Formats: sequence, C-alpha cells, structure tokens
Amino acid sequence: MSSPRLLGAALEWARSHIDAVDARALLCHVAACSRATLSGFPERSLTDEQSARFASLVERRRVGEPVAYLVGEREFLSRRFRVGPGVLIPRPETELLVEEALRRVVGRDRLRVLDLGTGSGVLAISLALELGAMVESVVAVDRSSEALGYAVWNAGALGARVDFRQGDWLAGLEGYQFDLVVANPPYVADGDPHLAQGDLRFEPMSALASGPAGLDDIRLIVRALDSHLADGAWVLLEHGYDQAVDVRALLSRAGLTEVASVKDLAGIERISVGRHRIDVASGKAVD
Repeated sequence: MSSPRLLGAALEWARSHIDAVDARALLCHVAACSRATLSGFPERSLTDEQSARFASLVERRRVGEPVAYLVGEREFLSRRFRVGPGVLIPRPETELLVEEALRRVVGRDRLRVLDLGTGSGVLAISLALELGAMVESVVAVDRSSEALGYAVWNAGALGARVDFRQGDWLAGLEGYQFDLVVANPPYVADGDPHLAQGDLRFEPMSALASGPAGLDDIRLIVRALDSHLADGAWVLLEHGYDQAVDVRALLSRAGLTEVASVKDLAGIERISVGRHRIDVASGKAVD
C-alpha cells in the first residue's frame, strides 16, 4: 500500500480502506496536525517518511489493530493517557465510574482511595486529580508489570500522586483500609465470541475474560473487601451489560448496604455500588 502525499488526497485514500474517523485520527497523528488543519489545508503535503508511515498505520488498522495502540494514546475525561499492547484500552463508559465515585464522596476529606486492576491508571489518576486536596492517599494495584509501566508514566505526565503496586487484587494490602474502592475488572465470559472480534483480539486476555460467567474476578474482589473498608466506605464496580443482578447479589451477600446499579447513556446497567454499613448510634461500621 502507498499513500498520496497531499493531506486531502491521503485522507480520501485512507477512507477507502478504513473507517473515516480512524483515517482522520491516524493522519492527524502522523502529520502532527489538528482536525481543523486537516480540513482547512488539504493541499499541505506529507514528507516521504510521513507518507510511508501513514500507509503502514492504515494497513495495520485495516487488519484490526486498535487505533489507540497505533497512535499510542487514548483520551479519558479530557486527559490523554499513554496506552499500548499489554494494557486495556480505556472506554468512554468507564468515565461513568469516576463520575459516580466523585458524586458519592463530595464534601468529604482525607479520603483513602483504592483502584483495583488499574491498567493504564485512568481511574486512580483521574480520581487523584479530580479530588485534589480531599485525598489523603490513592493506591492502585495491577498484577501486570507492563500495565503498571504505562500507569506510572501517565501519573508522572499528568501530575498525579498515586502509589502503584504490583499484586493480585487485595493481596499485600493487609492492614490497609479505604474510604473509596473502584475497579474495572475483567468481566467477559471465557469463550465469548466478541473476544475474537475487533479491538478485543489485540488486548490482553487477562484484562478481559474472567471465568465461564465473567464473574470470577468480581467474586474474588468482593469476598476480600470487608477488612479493607473503612466506616461508610463506597465500593463501585464496572461489569458487563447483563451482570448487574449478579453483582448486586454479591455486594449484598458481602454485607454492603445501599446496593444499586447505575445505567450508562445507552440505558445499560454498567456499574454496581454498595456501602460499608454504619451503626447510626455509634458511628461504627456494622460487621
């Protein structure tokens, strides 16, 4: 494959091979220009190196490689996060998890936050930056050293203070308690046909699939939470489109109260929440 040199012609050529939005994103990346420049100056020319690189990226996208991996970043809550092979690509629907978490802790201070399965760090970093002075500490855990490499880089680039740790969910956090726990764990069922389609083919399976019903990791997290929850702590979990009933049941059986699910913009119950119980008379959590 070879690409025309002029921006306008290169874009039209790419659109004959891949989605128009993807073509525009790749061309802006290669040409280091904005979409406004791309539209307003179609007569501008690519260098030979840029033209060859653009053609290579279009071909890689044509066979299915995610745009986020090709350009090396993905936007999340208006911030740009570095991503690449070996780390889950942040999804727009996960922004709801941050928004719901912020809504539940408004007005509180000295918050201790835990992000389980942090991946590229989008949840931990976003919460650290959005909560600002309200935060005492943010701990983020992932079993993948490769994912943690991206997370550490992103925190440094965005100026977020996060304590990143390599581990398996809550293992190694004995003695720690948190006021807010968030997680976007693997929740796709093993063997789900979607795992062999689209971008999912290129993402780490360990960040996607979790047992025959997709609930194995969520069960592990919920069962291990109790001793790590401070009085009145909130727990928010992202899950699959058809898992809300099961996740609410897990949270309730774990003794959490105010259990509920939150719908995304498509009307899908995407997040389930629960709260560590408080004895109103004593102000202490109830076992």
